[in-house]
Amino acid sequence: MKVEELKRRFAAGERYFPAVNLSGNKLIGAYLPGINLWGSDLSGANLAKAKLWGADLSRANLAKANLTRANLSGVKLNEANLRGAKLNYAKLYGADLTGASYDESTRFSRGFDPISNNMRKV
Repeated sequence: MKVEELKRRFAAGERYFPAVNLSGNKLIGAYLPGINLWGSDLSGANLAKAKLWGADLSRANLAKANLTRANLSGVKLNEANLRGAKLNYAKLYGADLTGASYDESTRFSRGFDPISNNMRKV
């Protein structure tokens, strides 16, 4: 799916986009609160400053995605792949990261503890 189509359909009220391929796309500052991208491929996508509060990104592939300064408050990230993702200054208040995977190259904001958020290191 192309980013323009996703944004157009979202603006028209659609919220359910499971398993879409948006890998490598630029979604900088995208306004997509409450979107359902369950199981989607967002690997290498640039989601810096995106507004995604309340979204469902469970089982999404966010490997090497840029989520710097993204608003991920209340986002479901259960079992998401966050290996190599940049989460610097991301807002993760109330986010569910249970079972989400990360590695030594994943970048978190200072003071964020992945273990207390039930994440698993791979």
